[in-house]
Amino acid sequence: MAASSSAGRVLTLCKQFQNVFRISSAINTQQCAAAAAVTRYQPQLYSREKSPLAALSWFSPTSSVGQCRALHTTISRRGLDEFFDFPDNWGEDKVKSGAPWTAKQLRTKSNEDLHKLWYMLLKEKNMLLTLEQEAKRQRVQMPSPERIRKVERSMIRLETVVQERESALRLLQTGQEKGRPGAWRRNLFGHVFWYRFKEYAIPWYMNKSYKRKKFFTPNFVEPHIRLRIEKRLRERARERNYKKETQSKLKERFPQMKVSS
Repeated sequence: MAASSSAGRVLTLCKQFQNVFRISSAINTQQCAAAAAVTRYQPQLYSREKSPLAALSWFSPTSSVGQCRALHTTISRRGLDEFFDFPDNWGEDKVKSGAPWTAKQLRTKSNEDLHKLWYMLLKEKNMLLTLEQEAKRQRVQMPSPERIRKVERSMIRLETVVQERESALRLLQTGQEKGRPGAWRRNLFGHVFWYRFKEYAIPWYMNKSYKRKKFFTPNFVEPHIRLRIEKRLRERARERNYKKETQSKLKERFPQMKVSS
């Protein structure tokens, strides 16, 4: 009995020592793997710390995230001062400015140059509108207010040139001038409008909602169309006369004021 009990104790001690060795070997294996991982990624982490803008470069090139570019922003040079004119022009009665861009000049520019020019004109317009509002607040005359009109004309012409290029490209590709095909039509009141074609699941002669759109003008509406045109012409003439009278009165009261043509 004594021999068997001593042999059982020795066996249990051996099992305990074996378990301890297994745990220690597993811990050593994990530490070695972690050390290898650290040594493997150490240069990449170092390069990530050295160049913050290349934060995505330490990913593998095969991953989808690695193909993305880092975020890029422009440098803020003046901040909120971009909404105000240069300090050299403060207090001046007149500010020199060039002529607006013509359509002929804009047609010689590339699409990239037009894109840059659009945002330059937009910044200039925001600055001039801020200057105009500040002049109204201080109840003083804005220096060279014609600059706003020049910028607006340039932006309108730039947009016209871009639309011309889009129409030309569409004509080459699809043979249609408009992005969405349509036709000029009249309604019941004699108004002419551009009707854009739509897609329907059934033919037009079976479509009740389409047949309710009566694209014609009855004969008894013709006299009213002439009266409407006459009324519009009278209103325009009345507006022109009122504007001329107002400018003449202001010219008599303020002789130094320049009357816009």
